[in-house]
Amino acid sequence: MIDPIVRSAVFPEPELPDSREFIDRGKALAKTWGIGHSEFLQANGCSSEAEYKRFHIRSGRIMQHAQIGYRDPSRSLAACSEIYESCLARGVTVDRYGICLDWSMGFPEKIRKSRMKGTGLILEKTEDFVSLSNAAPVASHYGDFVLGFPAALENTRHALSAGATSIGNLGQYFTFRLPNWEEDVTTTASTISALALMAAQPAEVLVHSNLDDGFAAVFQDLACALGIVLIETYLVEDLLGGTVSHCYGHHYSTPVVRHAFHKALSRISHRPGTMVYGNTVAYQGTDAQNYASLAGYLLVDIQAQRETPSGHAINPVPVTENQRIPDIGEIVDAQLFAHRMVEQSLAFQPVTDSSEVDHTVERLVAGAQQFKNNLMAGFEDGGIDIHDPLEMFLAIRRIGGKKLEQLYGPGRFDPGMRKRCSIVLSDTVRSIDRAVERNLERLEGFDSNQLSGSRLKIIVATTDVHEHGKMLIEGIFGRLGISVIDGGVSTDPRTLAKTAENRDADAIALSTYNGVALTYFQQLKDELMEAGTDIPVLIGGRLNEIPAETDTSLPRDVTSDLEALGAVVCRHFHDAVPCLAELAQTGKNRQPGMPP
Repeated sequence: MIDPIVRSAVFPEPELPDSREFIDRGKALAKTWGIGHSEFLQANGCSSEAEYKRFHIRSGRIMQHAQIGYRDPSRSLAACSEIYESCLARGVTVDRYGICLDWSMGFPEKIRKSRMKGTGLILEKTEDFVSLSNAAPVASHYGDFVLGFPAALENTRHALSAGATSIGNLGQYFTFRLPNWEEDVTTTASTISALALMAAQPAEVLVHSNLDDGFAAVFQDLACALGIVLIETYLVEDLLGGTVSHCYGHHYSTPVVRHAFHKALSRISHRPGTMVYGNTVAYQGTDAQNYASLAGYLLVDIQAQRETPSGHAINPVPVTENQRIPDIGEIVDAQLFAHRMVEQSLAFQPVTDSSEVDHTVERLVAGAQQFKNNLMAGFEDGGIDIHDPLEMFLAIRRIGGKKLEQLYGPGRFDPGMRKRCSIVLSDTVRSIDRAVERNLERLEGFDSNQLSGSRLKIIVATTDVHEHGKMLIEGIFGRLGISVIDGGVSTDPRTLAKTAENRDADAIALSTYNGVALTYFQQLKDELMEAGTDIPVLIGGRLNEIPAETDTSLPRDVTSDLEALGAVVCRHFHDAVPCLAELAQTGKNRQPGMPP
């Protein structure tokens, strides 16, 4: 078994701040920072989006969600009005917009401009939030880089002033890290104050948590992902008096699992859901092929809402999203497509058999409750005060999802594998395993034996918070006999260079997603040079970035720039093979007995 947690290992500080200080700060701010004017709330005669959702749950109408967030604020404003009006002209109502803020928005306002930027929207003052939120009578959902970051309280005040009554993303608090920011107590304090501010509002404000951005992305067992819903509900509602609402969907690919998770979530959560996100990992082909994936997950989500209405808006993600930021017309097309799917879905109800879904639901719910019970008992035994919000938030964040699952998961512990068997294996694990197999099959004419005895050591890391590319590379390297050094997620270039120097690594493999590929590589190259470590850097993922000092809102491909600077660009894994083979042939070829 895994050694139980010990308080001193989780909290090495001599003393932690008092949670009441941060709760009182949030409550006091509620006297001057409230829910501002909202075109959406006024047009629909309601006090909050939760009230609006409950009305449509009773009416049986299925709501729709779209994502917006171009770097250029004026383009985002135009998108808000154009998407709404174009859809309405065709009889389709877009109920809510997810506002895609840039990750740099997570930094405190006073230092934000000096930090690395991604490709998302940057709003600098309250008026920017207000203008965007009221560009159309659509609910504004601030779901990313607000809660869970050092600027949580600042951004929450802005969002409330703009009339937003759905603010997140709590799941990101537990798993996301900002580069060059290690002050997790400060981050936690800001988040708790923001949650208290939301809870003290006269109208209901939903604390949004996207499970896929939280631990659901790293748990192998979906019962643990559902268990996190119970734990977050305890944190937000029992300890802080708020209202939490959960989202899922990015990585739920199997129809039975996707539908069962929805029913299980509805069983344990009685708050209106925010949205069910699109299964974007299924977008791996041409636009025409991706439309088949869009239809597949939408049909499951529509049927789930008909059978168990929960208020989750369906989210038709444009089929181009895995290639680039979709343009306005593509967002409109996806919304129209979804509305037609809703109309046609009624004919499918008589041909569905829910017996397997219902069986999965029972296992998920029982496993989720056991996970929560195990965690609460384990924390108490380890000396964690389960009634103190600061201690609970910090402990869960610091221990991390993988260890929490090992310690408290409901599945049987396998001593040989040093992990628990899954009650319901997540689609994330299934898809990564399949992707590993596909990539290995494509290595035609390559003899993997030339790597197995090479004793290569390669650091695998990410430039940002997206971890699945890293997990894929680690899986492939493991099958090829390459020793993996865990470089972490959202790792700073200086830290990565220091790890390469200290661990005598042969190369660095980077997965990137958030539009920082070129800037990050330039910084890493400088740090490696300063450390005197001349090793190859393999980089893959979304290789784009918005050029500095430009008025464009869209990123451009930076592949040629990376290659010019000496990066080994890997659009596909087989692009890495020549470099790996050369390292294996001419590298250090460590002697047996040396530590990997």
